[in-house]
Parts: sequence; structure tokens; C-alpha cells
Amino acid sequence: MSTILEVKNLTRRFGGLVAVNSVNFTVNEGEILSIIGPNGAGKSTLFKLISSFLKTSGGEVIFKGEKISNLSPHVVARKGIVRTFQETTIFRSMTTRENIIVAHHLRAKASLSGYFWGSAKARRDEALFADSADEIITFLGMEPIADELASNLPQGNLRALGIAIGLATKPEILLLDEPFAGMNHDETMHMVDLVRNVQKERGVTIMLVEHDMPAVMKISDRIVVINFGEKIAEGTPAEIRNNEKVIEAYLGSEDDAIGI
Repeated sequence: MSTILEVKNLTRRFGGLVAVNSVNFTVNEGEILSIIGPNGAGKSTLFKLISSFLKTSGGEVIFKGEKISNLSPHVVARKGIVRTFQETTIFRSMTTRENIIVAHHLRAKASLSGYFWGSAKARRDEALFADSADEIITFLGMEPIADELASNLPQGNLRALGIAIGLATKPEILLLDEPFAGMNHDETMHMVDLVRNVQKERGVTIMLVEHDMPAVMKISDRIVVINFGEKIAEGTPAEIRNNEKVIEAYLGSEDDAIGI
């Protein structure tokens, strides 16, 4: 399995606070890698650095052999690294399908003026985006809510819509920020299956930050553990369950908090 992403000595300081401190790990093509840790450990900051929503204070991010750290976020997204958010960024006055169509415009061939004047290239874009949106809706099993306003969707469907919006950009790596937050058990297991299908059927490499440890242990190929901005462990779910540093970081208890 080849390496698709390298995080090398990645560091971010906010004044005197070191939120991410010289973190190193690699991501293999086609795997699901989870980043876990207690609240305030630096997980979301790490995601923002990888997707270039934050500038680094040190270190670098290498994607397919190319340094991408500190590029503009839209440039990183066009290269193939796309991030979803804890609070799904959607147009609530639009339907599910309309939101997915809009997300395709990262791949637009026509210019802004072309869309304004309805050029032939813009019309081709719109037709392709509509077809692609319908295919994504079918793939994710979202046909029953395709014409539903996003403002009416429950939490589980909003999370699925976030993934659909990500898929519209044709990512090579999809960064999921707390994809299981606020869900009941059945919704979580459905989302676990959905994310696995994205990995297996679409060949998308998945990175996720998540607090739901049973879900993390079920879905992950590998796990990186962050505490106080530093990497304290890395390994398979079985290895992480039995890691003393990880148990200590989670209040020293071997219980459901870390999926044991």
C-alpha cells in the first residue's frame, strides 16, 4: 500500500500556546485513518493544517510527493484533499440535490461570466453536475430526501449530505470532522457503513476526527492518538486499545470511553 500523505514535524502555535507540536505520521492510499484524543488535544487544528485552513508554524504536509502546506484552501481542495466540517456547511434554503450540484462548481470549466451569460461551456458544466449529483444521491441511498430542503433534514441526513458535498469535488482524500457527532446508535452504524462504502467503492482515502470510540474502533484501519498537541500513539485499533499511554490520556480508565 503506497503512501499518499505525509505529515512531517507539523507544528502550530497561537502566541505562547503550542496547539500542534511536531506531529509526524503518514496516510496510506485507500485506508481509513482516525485521529483521536481528549477534548482540546489539537485534533481539529491538525485537520485545519492539513487542509490549509490554517498556516503552519513549522513542518510541512506532503501530498503525493508535493508540498501543499500553506497553499490556499481551494487550491488544496482542487488537488484532491477535501474537508467536511463539524457543522455541515450547506445552503439550508436549497434542496439536497441543489446543494450537491452547487458543490460541483469547484470543478467548473466555465468562467464566472460564462455562468452569468449562459455560455455553452457553462451549460455543459451544469448538465454534467446534475448527472453527477444524481449518481451520488443514488450511491449514498439519498433518493428519498433528494428534493427535501436541507433545513428540514435531521442530523443523520445532514451528515450524509456533508459527505455527498465532499464527493461532488472528486476527492482523493476526504477529511471528515466528527462525522458521527449527535447521532444515536443506529444512525452511527448507518454512517459507518456509508463511510466504508465511500472508501471501498470509490477508492477514496478517509481521514476522520471523532470522539465516538466504538465507531472509531469499528471503522478504522489505523489510529493516531493526539494529546496536548503531541502524537502519543499510532497503530491498529487492537494496538490502541491496549496502549498504556492512550489509557492514561483518557483519564486512566479502561472503559467505554476508549472502546475497551
